[in-house]
Amino acid sequence: MNQPNQRGGGGGFRQAQQMPSLAIRTKKTQLSTDAYTRIVMAEVWKKDWVYALIPFALGLLPALFVHSWWWLALSAVLTLLFVLFRSAQVTGVTQMEQSKPLFERMAFEMDNKQILLRPASDKEGRAMQITWDLIGRARRDGDAYLLYLKPGSPPEGMAAWRLWLARTFDVPVFLHLPQRIFNSPTDVKLFEAMLRRKDLLPAEASTPTV
Repeated sequence: MNQPNQRGGGGGFRQAQQMPSLAIRTKKTQLSTDAYTRIVMAEVWKKDWVYALIPFALGLLPALFVHSWWWLALSAVLTLLFVLFRSAQVTGVTQMEQSKPLFERMAFEMDNKQILLRPASDKEGRAMQITWDLIGRARRDGDAYLLYLKPGSPPEGMAAWRLWLARTFDVPVFLHLPQRIFNSPTDVKLFEAMLRRKDLLPAEASTPTV
């Protein structure tokens, strides 16, 4: 599992640069660990449920040679262990020191070059910087925007099977921007247009001419 400070090729959060006056600024918000867990659990199991069939099938494999109800019980135990392990990966992100900035109360500032995260706890007004090249994708989740950080680059020389595991069972890490934190509907439209220009959201369908 990639740690947040390893995402985006190891760039992570960086010291902020001066934000232009035309940047989009938001009100303060805070993503709770419970909300993060709920969102990621739903996303992970929507994608990974099929992998839970692997330990189930392995547990039943001996039944081809020796018929017993114990193999069904073994399959259930192996599947449960996989579910608990995968779920622990998700909840573990909320406990990591590197992830704490994601769950602080903060305001956002965005322009075409970067996103600034301004924690409310920092009395000196310092901000953390994330450049747009560290954002791998975005999506709308109800009335909020989710900006997903890119997974970090794996260490050189990593075995192919370990590389597959790291990529397949990665845990998503994202910035959560509810629409209510924007100061006006115009800011929401500008932000969404910014995401579309950066190919993070699909382009709006053009209206057919009659």
